Amino acid sequence: MRQFQCDYIAGCHPNVLQALIDTNLEEVPGYGEDRFCTQAGDLIRRACRCDTASVHFFAGGTQANLTVISSILRPHQGVISATSGHVQAHETGAIEATGHKVLTVPAVDGKVLAEDVDALCRSYWDNDEKILLVQPGMLYISFPTETGTIYSLSELQALREVCDRYQLGFYIDGARLAYGLAASPDVALPDIARLADVFYIGGTKCGTLDCEALVIVNPLYQRDFTAMMRLRGALLSKARLGGVQFVALFENGLYEQIGRQAVQDAMAIRAAFLDAGLSMYGSSPTNQQFVIMSDEQLAFMNTKYRSEHCGKTTDGKHIVRFCSAWSTTREALAELLADIAQLKNLGSN
Repeated sequence: MRQFQCDYIAGCHPNVLQALIDTNLEEVPGYGEDRFCTQAGDLIRRACRCDTASVHFFAGGTQANLTVISSILRPHQGVISATSGHVQAHETGAIEATGHKVLTVPAVDGKVLAEDVDALCRSYWDNDEKILLVQPGMLYISFPTETGTIYSLSELQALREVCDRYQLGFYIDGARLAYGLAASPDVALPDIARLADVFYIGGTKCGTLDCEALVIVNPLYQRDFTAMMRLRGALLSKARLGGVQFVALFENGLYEQIGRQAVQDAMAIRAAFLDAGLSMYGSSPTNQQFVIMSDEQLAFMNTKYRSEHCGKTTDGKHIVRFCSAWSTTREALAELLADIAQLKNLGSN
């Protein structure tokens, strides 16, 4: 059974694994005070063109999200997210468990619009009884979004402006950042670092075993952050593992290579579905592709491939996600493309 349901089906990139093997027996201090974390931080700061950023390593995205959000917000504040945002829809109430409400705005093609953030904040500050309400304190988005779409540079700049207007912290979840940057015509890593207060560079879905690199740009949020990590059970005694893995990703451009290859593969998958007469659900330029299938088409693909069923259209068709990743082999891709071509003879789309 071929696995295309997500982008974390394999262990880690061979270069990352080799780096872990090569450094395995070297004894170093714990809690991020080792040379690997220092080197990784330097490489990330250089790639971001931000010499003053602090870099911290987390075991996973939800852990990073709840630690960052609970660190930035005051007790009476909430975080703004799209209705489809990961912190709203896929984290089992992790943010709420820290004592903070997720304040939702509509997801427009998966994205948060600056005007919707402005309207939410304005409705709070113009309310005569705002003392009774949760105060918006920060904005959360992901790049790419949950539906694979990406923000343009102008959209990110507009969000930055509205955050400044209402003194909101701006946090970008970069679980699939390699794929988003590879697909973007106008957003680069230094733009993310320039516009966000805090963001993380995803590793789990982009070539590491289980590690994300959190980058704190705003000095206001750097203070005592390692203490907040410890409080949330996120401070890794063997943080070296994160350092080693991100050195491997950033030392020779591997992170960018991973993103480019996966997006190239995803575009081939998308083209194959369209050539077979199927319709796409949305327009994702990244490694996540959402296709609309009939019962017969889905049944055929399920005999050989594992994909993610995301729901149904109003007319009862299936919305199915196929993901490429750093681990997609040439053999698996060729087989998938050949089988997609057969779908034109199976059911109506």
